[in-house]
Amino acid sequence: MKKLIPILVVLMLFGLSACETKEKFEHIEIETNFGTMEVMLYNSTPGHRDNMLKLVKENFYDGLLFHRVVKDFMVQGGDPNSRGAGPEVSLGGGGPGYQIPNEIGAPHIRGTLAAARNNNPEKKSSGSQFYLVQGKKMTDRELDGFESNKGFKYNEEQRRLYKEVGGSPFLDMDYTVYGEIVKGIEVVDKIAALPLQGVRPTEDVVMKIRYLGKK
Repeated sequence: MKKLIPILVVLMLFGLSACETKEKFEHIEIETNFGTMEVMLYNSTPGHRDNMLKLVKENFYDGLLFHRVVKDFMVQGGDPNSRGAGPEVSLGGGGPGYQIPNEIGAPHIRGTLAAARNNNPEKKSSGSQFYLVQGKKMTDRELDGFESNKGFKYNEEQRRLYKEVGGSPFLDMDYTVYGEIVKGIEVVDKIAALPLQGVRPTEDVVMKIRYLGKK
């Protein structure tokens, strides 16, 4: 299967060094009852990368749910309280007991992996909760609006990706993106299409995450 987003493009979008693309990257596999995704973790976000690898190797995520789904936006999981949670349980507030300093930079192109967070002024990330961007294709007018609201400018390549591939640019510069799906983006679409009770799928989407090594 073709990669969703060229690695070089993603790394260069916010001025990262081209030589980084010669390095190997850590890969993980997110297995669900709706399919499996392979995710590459960015070297440019070492705090988030290393934390994810630590939790994966501790089997922290095994049995947790994708508990929050918003179609054309993202699917979110990683709350330890979701393991075995009944349909009446409110989810989204759990974590490993710590936050991660933000490493904000990369954009929310379709298929990217990003860290969820609560409303804190330092924009620190949740220690375990993450989301995978589904998003939708943007127009120049929409991108102009995000630029005006956020006070920065997209370059031509960023605009092209948001218009041709899609994503969720309204999150840019507010949340840390630290990886991308390189195989299995269709799984995100399957999860995003499920019937919901509120924002939680009526059928549990259970995850298991394994470490695949460097590639």
